[in-house]
Amino acid sequence: MLRTTIRALLVPLATVLALAAPAFATDLPPNELGRVMILEYHKIDYPEERWTRTPENFRRDLETLYAKGYRLVGLNTLIDGRMTLPAGTTPVVLTFDDSSPGQFRYIEASGKLEIDPKSAIGILDAFTRERPDFGRVATFFVLPAADPPNRLFNQPDLVGKKLQYLVSQGYEIGNHTLWHANLGKYPEPTVRAQIAGAQQWIQRYVPDYRPRTIALPHGVYPRDVSWAITGEAKGTQYRHDGILMVAGGAAPSPYSQKFDPTRLPRIQALERDLKEWLAHFDKNPQERFVSDGNPMTITIPAALRDRLRKELPRDVRVIER
Repeated sequence: MLRTTIRALLVPLATVLALAAPAFATDLPPNELGRVMILEYHKIDYPEERWTRTPENFRRDLETLYAKGYRLVGLNTLIDGRMTLPAGTTPVVLTFDDSSPGQFRYIEASGKLEIDPKSAIGILDAFTRERPDFGRVATFFVLPAADPPNRLFNQPDLVGKKLQYLVSQGYEIGNHTLWHANLGKYPEPTVRAQIAGAQQWIQRYVPDYRPRTIALPHGVYPRDVSWAITGEAKGTQYRHDGILMVAGGAAPSPYSQKFDPTRLPRIQALERDLKEWLAHFDKNPQERFVSDGNPMTITIPAALRDRLRKELPRDVRVIER
């Protein structure tokens, strides 16, 4: 009898908590000059360690973000400053470096290929089926010529199938050089060959796709940043709208004067780092980007007007509160 009563009490409590969690975010006033987390994942595998997040912990990260009012946006969307989010929610960007197998794996089940439910893509797809308002997007920075197991997710016969799936489902593919080259060590021709060669590999499988962003291996810039922004080698032209660092914390708002698409900081998705940043924004909600729900307006605190970029899309209107 006692167990039945406890269960009857716990179920409604869980329901109340689930419903109440997103309300925390929607109570926040809009501030589209707040900072945005760009999370950096590497391996999704076992055991949990410096560069590895277990499938269960990755799933828990998504649940925590959702409960705290964060919603996924694409990296390209962030750079463009064209985010469409419900009022009161905060954008968050997921990125994955090094194309390790746990990020995207196919397995055979009942004689058919299916996405491994414990891979990052399997977990993301399942989570967003359950909570479609969370969003369904991430950027994968791939290595086309790295040694296994980091060569394009380590299933050679399925490379085309995977890259085509990512593009068809709205995920983004980014450049990470051919084999994780430290671009600071090389002269201009080698840097350009590394970048153009990686794009050439990607476009073998998705010919019409243009990677718009590059994540710098080891976070090291080439001697001239322009080499990573635009150029040509081996008959392939490349042009990047964003360059990602390997660390640096939360990024400025795309509407802020401090926003520099060639130096986008990231937060490494480690247990400690992620917990600290989530706690920081819980304690300092005024520092967090909070959407006004209208992509045609930019709502900011009046006191922060001088932090707004001068170059904004002509069809958007600034609202001070």
